[in-house]
Amino acid sequence: MVRKGARSTAAAIAILCVCLAGGAQYHDRDTSGAPKTSATAPPPEQRVDINHASVDELLKVPGMTRSWAGRIVRFRPYRTKLDLVELGVVNSQVYERIRDYVIAHRDQQVADRQTHN
Repeated sequence: MVRKGARSTAAAIAILCVCLAGGAQYHDRDTSGAPKTSATAPPPEQRVDINHASVDELLKVPGMTRSWAGRIVRFRPYRTKLDLVELGVVNSQVYERIRDYVIAHRDQQVADRQTHN
């Protein structure tokens, strides 16, 4: 009788752990679809557009180097600023430094071309 109760308790604990782990996995996810920015980030209209800025304009971004700015210009266009990491243009450490200061605006022609391909 004690064994049956212990099995039931162990099974209940195992199920509870699986449920809690599954819920915790998505606890800090941003479901809005927009990349998170810090509270001190400049408003979108003051961010540097990675699809149109020159190397010199990109160098105004805190933490940006001439090498990274050149890579950003070379591998255009970008759908979102997350493309910088996903396409290997910058590493995650550089992205963490610059993400609050950049934005990826797209021309309508580029957006239409990417949608139809």
